[in-house]
Amino acid sequence: MEMSIENPVSSSGKIRALSTYLYRKPTLYLLLLLVPPLLWFGAVYLGSLLTLLWQGFYTFDDFTMTETPDLTFANLRALFNPANYDIIVRTLTMAVLVSLASAVLAFPIAYYMARYTSGKVKAFFYIAVMMPMWASYIVKAYAWTLLLAKDGVAQWFLQHMGLEPLLAGILSIPGVGGNTLSTSGLGRFLVFVYIWLPFMILPIQAALERLPPSLLHASADLGARPAQTFRYVILPLAVPGIAAGSIFTFSLTLGDFIVPQLVGPPGYFIGSMVYAQQGAIGNMPMAAAFTLVPIVLIAIYLSIVKRLGAFDAL
Repeated sequence: MEMSIENPVSSSGKIRALSTYLYRKPTLYLLLLLVPPLLWFGAVYLGSLLTLLWQGFYTFDDFTMTETPDLTFANLRALFNPANYDIIVRTLTMAVLVSLASAVLAFPIAYYMARYTSGKVKAFFYIAVMMPMWASYIVKAYAWTLLLAKDGVAQWFLQHMGLEPLLAGILSIPGVGGNTLSTSGLGRFLVFVYIWLPFMILPIQAALERLPPSLLHASADLGARPAQTFRYVILPLAVPGIAAGSIFTFSLTLGDFIVPQLVGPPGYFIGSMVYAQQGAIGNMPMAAAFTLVPIVLIAIYLSIVKRLGAFDAL
């Protein structure tokens, strides 16, 4: 009976002593909390990523279709071949254009949500913005192929608006057009903007929520016109939110491989090229070399948007 009473008391005393010790050593307590996730992040995530990138220096035998651990820079040099370089430029251009278009479309929506909605109306807008994110990504991409197809909803709407000649003119532009919207660069661009637009709206809305109304009142009291207030007060304070949203739109477009396969003209993007090299050909070293490209581009991009205060708005 004494043992059954003494053991819980002694064990609780040890636990209390340990908790008191950790309370007095907050740095040690923080390290103990961070060790498990850091071990997972370092060993599993970074370890597998570095292993993948290291394979970019392996040699791939085109005759036997096998890779050997003989180190070479041939895969990295092959990235600058005209065909591969064109893939990189095409992907980078699309990522920049999608980010710019998403910012232009998202800003008025985010501004209205931040300044003119509250309560149930604001909740409705949040749900409306996030609802497309709840649907399957592949389902949305396939749905857009039907919307943009010949005799689809988009073409039917443009016909009834009398804009079919304008559509025909746009589809005749090299690099932008195609036989139909679903096989054009413009159609691919529209799908990218639709899919990633919520990732731009929410950061901008959060940045505009922090905009003090007193600044707008002060600007008006000083005689500034609405355009001047927008240019010199609202837009500079919204730049961190725009930069934060562009991190998502830029990086997600840069690594996407499904939309380029379903919508738009023939031509690889970086993501689809990685998929083709590893899945269809089995050339893992070349796929790893292509994987290095978006990592470098995103690192450069993050260094740019960091100066715009993007991390403070996340």
